[in-house]
Amino acid sequence: MNSQKKKVRIMISKLGLDGHDRGAKVIARSLRDAGMEVIYTGLKKTPKDIVKIAIEEDVDIIGISILSGGHEILLPELCQLLKENDANYIHVIAGGIIPKDDIPILKQAGVKAVFSPGTTIQEIIEYFHSIGTNK
Repeated sequence: MNSQKKKVRIMISKLGLDGHDRGAKVIARSLRDAGMEVIYTGLKKTPKDIVKIAIEEDVDIIGISILSGGHEILLPELCQLLKENDANYIHVIAGGIIPKDDIPILKQAGVKAVFSPGTTIQEIIEYFHSIGTNK
């Protein structure tokens, strides 16, 4: 019997037309350094692109970095597409510039957590690890 735990498999992506990816790359590298498998999809992905890649890559978590203000439309669409593709077991986590008033709306749509500016990388790593150990 193999006693090795499966590594948490995470996809980090930029949703919409946002062209700023430095933060997403820092998070991706930090998660990888913390022992997780990380796939970075790059810029300007649609919800449909992200769902397709997430299913193909068999990820546990989708981490979305969004700074463009399209979160109210794009994140609920992403969560809905996961449901339609029987993949709502994949956790959606968001980070970026998201007003506090919008967070309950996103969580109701299916986003599991939202990290705002000021969240430490260690807090993010611990949260992602907690998802992996609670699967």
